[in-house]
Amino acid sequence: MNAALYTGYLIWLLAGLADFICHRRTDLPRTSGLRESSLHLLQLGLMGVGISLAMALVLTRSVLVVLTMLVLAHAVVGYLDTRSAYGRRDLRPIEQHVHSVLDMAPIAGLAIAVFVYADTSLSGWHRRAPALGPAAWIAAIAPALVLCVAPALLEFRAAWALRCVRRPDEVRDA
Repeated sequence: MNAALYTGYLIWLLAGLADFICHRRTDLPRTSGLRESSLHLLQLGLMGVGISLAMALVLTRSVLVVLTMLVLAHAVVGYLDTRSAYGRRDLRPIEQHVHSVLDMAPIAGLAIAVFVYADTSLSGWHRRAPALGPAAWIAAIAPALVLCVAPALLEFRAAWALRCVRRPDEVRDA
């Protein structure tokens, strides 16, 4: 992975952290709650699968189709995420700008995959040869765990805890 691509990846992850900071400042667990937090975990899962596929496999036509479907699904879930927060939580301008990065990064990453790294002469599923080493996997996974996955899980836990202690008529995100 080249330095520019990795820097872009880290910026994307930092935008994810900034988004979780915005959620914390607007008290997401008490406002839009478990529904919005669940959508964040789904978005992380979709991109985690996509990044793992891109790191493990040759970017053939078949893999690119799956990556495109994951990016489209991420965009749809991103819309549902914002829609679930709208009217329940204060979506401040900084959070809207952070969402711009979060929305466009997967699309930019897919474009880079298609135009720079793809081998469209192949279809099907082929492992990279040689495989990416442990250092590349650690460089991708460790910052994602620290900057996005851990905050998402903490947010979800807080939303879950509030849902469990509220009376059913107080739960707004059912």
